[in-house]
Amino acid sequence: MIYKADYVILEEKIEKDLFVEVENGKIKSLSKNEPEKFINLEGILASGLVDTHIHGYKNEDIMNAKKGSLNIISKGLLECGVTSFLPTTLTDSTEKLNQAVKIVGQEYENLEGAKVRGIFLEGPFFTEKYKGAQNEKYMSDPDIEKLKKWKELSRGLVNKIAIAPERKNTEEFIKKANAMGVYVALGHSDASYDQAIKAVDDGANIFVHTFNAMSGLHHRNPGMVGAAMNSDAISELICDGHHVNPAACEILINKKGYQKIALITDCMMAGGMPDGAYKLGDFPVEVKDGTARLESGNLAGSILKLKEAVKNVVDWDIADIFEAVQMASLIPAKSVGIDNICGKIKVGYDADFILLDYDLNLLKTFLNGQEKYSV
Repeated sequence: MIYKADYVILEEKIEKDLFVEVENGKIKSLSKNEPEKFINLEGILASGLVDTHIHGYKNEDIMNAKKGSLNIISKGLLECGVTSFLPTTLTDSTEKLNQAVKIVGQEYENLEGAKVRGIFLEGPFFTEKYKGAQNEKYMSDPDIEKLKKWKELSRGLVNKIAIAPERKNTEEFIKKANAMGVYVALGHSDASYDQAIKAVDDGANIFVHTFNAMSGLHHRNPGMVGAAMNSDAISELICDGHHVNPAACEILINKKGYQKIALITDCMMAGGMPDGAYKLGDFPVEVKDGTARLESGNLAGSILKLKEAVKNVVDWDIADIFEAVQMASLIPAKSVGIDNICGKIKVGYDADFILLDYDLNLLKTFLNGQEKYSV
């Protein structure tokens, strides 16, 4: 099967009138030479999006550890333009986390939609001051033995964990986690600039939803935000217009360059659902006016679709189309070392791609070269 698109977004550039040949679910060739038969796709062909921080979708939550819910999330994500994702847990009891990662490990190979490329443990090694929508009752210092157990129970899938760098034993934990093939992110933290930079020097490489749930930038105390801006680590960013002012998003992108920005959703179970009452972990959440909020009024994850984040940063005039797509596909894939299997249109990769119109609205989502979602 050969597809032709008006424009194809590749790793290094945008190519016009390119033919993408698919064989056995993989990209076999990319060519400018017109074959006898091909399927003409009018619009922009881009890599399937990669969401490395997402808790749920379609009224399902990873922490519920319910059989079949992972598949519902997986299928739902196709309408978001997402073809690869990291199911994301919350701070909770060790027993609940054990069960959550175990069921993902049992079910991830038999999904009908977006592909699981790992598991992100968001916590439980956080700081109470910036708990956000995480349960402080279960917060503790980093424990490498627990991480080993979660990695084992998930059949090796756990490949990202977030911690607060001011907690005890973080240097040893970061180095041992990296040695296990687990990338360490920093967030939900009141760390000083120096503590955060030290953690990056020790091997942490991601800042969790930058600006949100972390010590802010002050001219005498640069904090976590200052460390995120001034380090080489990749910064997650929620571009829904609610979590971070677009001007702050622009400042971060200008300072670090799009190559160090990973657009994520932090989406919870209400994603793809109508307004109403939902839960995030143990907490009741009300969804209305485009946000998910705790009873306190604090934001509780998001209901953002990753395709919307791509469109937003272009509409806000803080990134061009090429940069926006890379920040939602290649860069998040790079942040957890899976850019060798997803995040780009390249010969040998799975033929997972999306078709966008010129206003960056999603038209179609393809998995293994087969159209799986269409508007």
